[in-house]
Amino acid sequence: MISFESDYTEGCIPEILTALNKTNTEQTTGYGLDPHCDNARKLIRKACNAENADVQFLVGGTQANTTVIAAVLKPYQGVLTAVSGHINVHETGAIEATGHKCLALPTDDGKISAKQIENAILAHRNDETYEHIVEPGMIYISWPTETGTLYSKKELTAISRVARKYHVPLFVDGARMGYGLAARNNDLTLADFAKLTDVFYIGGTKVGALFGEAVVIPNKNIAANFRYMIKQKGGMLAKGRLLGIQFEELFKNDRYFKISQNAMEYAEKIADALQEKGYEFRYAPETNQLFPIMTMAKITELRKKFAFHVMEPLDEDHAVIRFVTSWLTKKENVDKLIKAL
Repeated sequence: MISFESDYTEGCIPEILTALNKTNTEQTTGYGLDPHCDNARKLIRKACNAENADVQFLVGGTQANTTVIAAVLKPYQGVLTAVSGHINVHETGAIEATGHKCLALPTDDGKISAKQIENAILAHRNDETYEHIVEPGMIYISWPTETGTLYSKKELTAISRVARKYHVPLFVDGARMGYGLAARNNDLTLADFAKLTDVFYIGGTKVGALFGEAVVIPNKNIAANFRYMIKQKGGMLAKGRLLGIQFEELFKNDRYFKISQNAMEYAEKIADALQEKGYEFRYAPETNQLFPIMTMAKITELRKKFAFHVMEPLDEDHAVIRFVTSWLTKKENVDKLIKAL
């Protein structure tokens, strides 16, 4: 069985395994206060052109999302998100379990607009009974989105302006950040995220690491007491150097960006083949997640040899499926999929 099911089915880049083995008997301070974490922070700050940003390492995406959101929001506040946003649909109520509501906004492509966000903030502030209503206290977007689409620099800048106009922090979930940066139509950089957001994270779990996410916090007010929240929410690893070592290796010699290009090269190849063969897409193919529409007969045929998700039934005979490429996707497997299409 050849898997196009997700981008974290494989282990990690070989350099990480080598480094973990080499450093295995080192004795270091725990909880991310070791020399490897310190060096990884320096490398990430340099990549982000943000020498004053705080950088903290958490064990996974759900821990990163719940910790950041709980650290920012007051008890009576919620977080604005696309209705399809990861925190709203794929985290089993983790945000609500921290006592905060996901304030979902409608979307056709996984993205929400600056105007939607501004309207939601003003709707609360202009309501005479505002103190009876959950206040929008944060803006959450994922980049890439759950539907594989990308915010442009123009779109992110507009959202950032609204966030700063109304003093509502902007948080970007970058679990697949590398693949977005490597996409052919992308015009954003890590430096742009450091400039335009209050907090964002660089995903490792889905982009070449065994596990772990690097949370980058340009906003000093959020950074001030953030480590308390990491510990309380279960995201702090006692053997923190295991995270630091992984991000050291990912950010040496631009590896993070180079391995992400592999996923995008093959995603673009599959997308081009799908279009050439006449398949339509539920969402525009922009990153390593592709959402073609297929007949149930074709889905049944493909599932004999390939693993992938069926995402959304459209009618009795058609459904939206998802193919995902990764940093370790192999050419021969892509060629087999294209032939089978």
